[in-house]
Parts: sequence; C-alpha cells; structure tokens
Amino acid sequence: MRTIMPVDRLHLLVPFALPSAAAASTALSGLEYPALSKLVARATMGEQVIGEDFQRTLPHERWVARAFGAAANQTKAGAAADDEAPLAPWMLLADGGTPGDATWACVQPVHVRIAHDHLVLIDPASLELADADAAALYAVAKPLIEELGVRVEAPSPQRWYLSSEHFGTLAGASPLRASGRNIEIWLPHEAHSGQRSRAWMKVQNEVQMAWFEHPVNEAREARGLPAVNSIWFHAQGALRPVTRAFARVRSDAAATRGLALAAGAELGAAPDTFRALAASAGSAPRSKPDSTPNGASNNAPNRTPNGTASESAHANGATLVELDPFSAAYIQQDWGRWNAAFAQLERDWFAPALAALQAGELAELGFTLCGDTGSVTLTATRGDLRKFWRRREFASLFIE
Repeated sequence: MRTIMPVDRLHLLVPFALPSAAAASTALSGLEYPALSKLVARATMGEQVIGEDFQRTLPHERWVARAFGAAANQTKAGAAADDEAPLAPWMLLADGGTPGDATWACVQPVHVRIAHDHLVLIDPASLELADADAAALYAVAKPLIEELGVRVEAPSPQRWYLSSEHFGTLAGASPLRASGRNIEIWLPHEAHSGQRSRAWMKVQNEVQMAWFEHPVNEAREARGLPAVNSIWFHAQGALRPVTRAFARVRSDAAATRGLALAAGAELGAAPDTFRALAASAGSAPRSKPDSTPNGASNNAPNRTPNGTASESAHANGATLVELDPFSAAYIQQDWGRWNAAFAQLERDWFAPALAALQAGELAELGFTLCGDTGSVTLTATRGDLRKFWRRREFASLFIE
C-alpha cells in the first residue's frame, strides 16, 4: 500500500550546492547523480540570480530574506541580485531574544589570522569554540561594550546582538562570505558613504584588548587551537512584518528559523533524510493564529521567493527544508568532503524525492541551489518528468 506524504509541496534550499565553473570538475569528480540530473533536466526554470564577486551577503541569505519579505527591496527574477539580507533581528528571535523595534546587528567571536601582508578571517565553525568558553569571553566583553553606550544581548553565547544608533546604516559582510579572504574590503562600513565606523572600531578594539591574554585563549593555544581574537559584525536590520511563504519550515539556520517563527509557520529542525521528513511532517506543533511575534496576520497572502503573491502556497501545504551539508567544505575548498556530501544528498534526498514525485506522493518539488555569489531555483511536477525533450544539464547551472 502506497504511503501518502503529509507534504503536498516541498522546496529544498541548499546553500553552497553549486561549485564555481572553475572548481566543478574537481568537486564532482567520479560522482553519479541520476536523480538530480533528471530533476534539473525536466524541471521548469524559476529565479536565476548570478550575483557579483563583492556582494557582502550570501545568496541563500538573500533568498530566504526575499521569500519571507524581510528585505526592503524585493529582487525580481532574473534581475541583478540585491545585497540586502538584514536578518539579525530574526536570528535574535530564533535564539530566544525579543527584538522589539530596535535595529540589531549580529556579532560573532572569530579568529583573524595574520598573513604575509594582510589579515584573513577564519571560518567561525572551524574555531571549535565551546559554549562555556564563549560565555566566559562574553562576560568580559559585555560591560566594556555597554560602557560605550551599546546595548548587547547574547541569548546564545556563540552569537551576540548589538544595538546602537551610532552604528547607523553600517553594513557588514556575512562571516562565510569573508572567510578565507583578506578582510580589508569586507570590514563594516557605512552603506551610503563607504566610510568606516569609528563607533564600531572602538567596540572591536576594546574587546580585542580584553581577550588578548584571556585564560580561555591561553588554554586554547595550549591545545593547539586558534585564539578567539576579534568579533565580526553582520546582518544589521530591524524587525518588519513578514509573510508566511511556507506552511512548514525545517531548518537549523537561525535566520530561517526566526523568519518562520515571525511568520507563524510550523517549525522544526532539518531532518537527515527525505524519508525522515515524510515520517515526521505534520507532527510539530503549529503556531497559533494570533501568535506571530511581529503581529503579522497568518491569513496574509503568501509570497514566492521572487516577491510575487501565491495564495495557494499555504493551502497546498508548502514545506521549506534548508539543507546545509556543504558550507564548511566549500569555504575550505575541501572538494573531497564536498563530493561525499553531494553523494549523500543525492541518495538521501533527491532520489527518494524524485521517486515520491513519480509516484504522485508529492505534487511539486522545488529546489534552490546556491553557490557563493548566485543561486538557481527550479520546480518540477509529475507532468514535468514526462517532458523528455527537456535536456538541461546540471553543468549549465554553474556560475562562472
């Protein structure tokens, strides 16, 4: 007897799933991915954003901001990618804080490495910073920051949130956007003038000096780990009403989870496999109709990622699943590890999702594949799978 999926429409958001054209042959070496290949070949092309080399946000951040209406300027499909992803207040919400009407920026403890003639930001995930150590560093930094007239909250020790009118329109780069690169062009600057913020530099310098010989860093260095020697500012913005683009959201990303909470969507962690999603969908408690944190109506029209209204998205049971097996490997250019994660994604997600689509257990499968500058969105139905004359190659999605 066929098992009917309790999900009518599924959309997969996959950061760092598209290698650059230059790295593709190495990244995909020896891989076979017949399910994804068929889906790419037969699906209908949706939004395609090329992006630019020096954008300060990542394509999956911009996509989710547009999908829920969190970006002030909604980018139309095919247009040049806007660089707006002011996601900090929703990250704060997901971490258990109360953003209110204030403007917030996310700040993370990081390691900045001294290279030959410049400074390089190290991927924060590679720090292996324990929550207890992060909390100890925060305890030292908090009073110093507050003495400068800056409001600071840290419901999660790994992510802090700062609010100050002195930060104005300060724009920072996503840590993963700047990781592994010379930080000079990625440091926070005023969005309109391009000038560095003295207020932020003063906060940063105070924290750096306080941590220079902190016991946490001395212990880390004794274990061969990099010192936590700086803080990184990004995602500044203020809470605004959002739309419920999806009935259910499964994600481990703070920004996506916060947007789902604000929109009143049913929220859960990202499952390991498609079959786990099929078994658990519908089991998480749904937000109450009047409980959206930002006061948005749960009956408001839903919005697709390119900003157009979709009244049927919630009625058809649309589910967003954000899968992130690639980030660390992509940032570190570890294509062997990326390759293994791709094979597992094919096995655990694309193959069973294709089978469900073919069997009629899934009405529609959408997927947004991202690189480090651009993204591609495709949508497939059971009928699309019969369009044998469509022969799009996966390689055609790579960004030069």
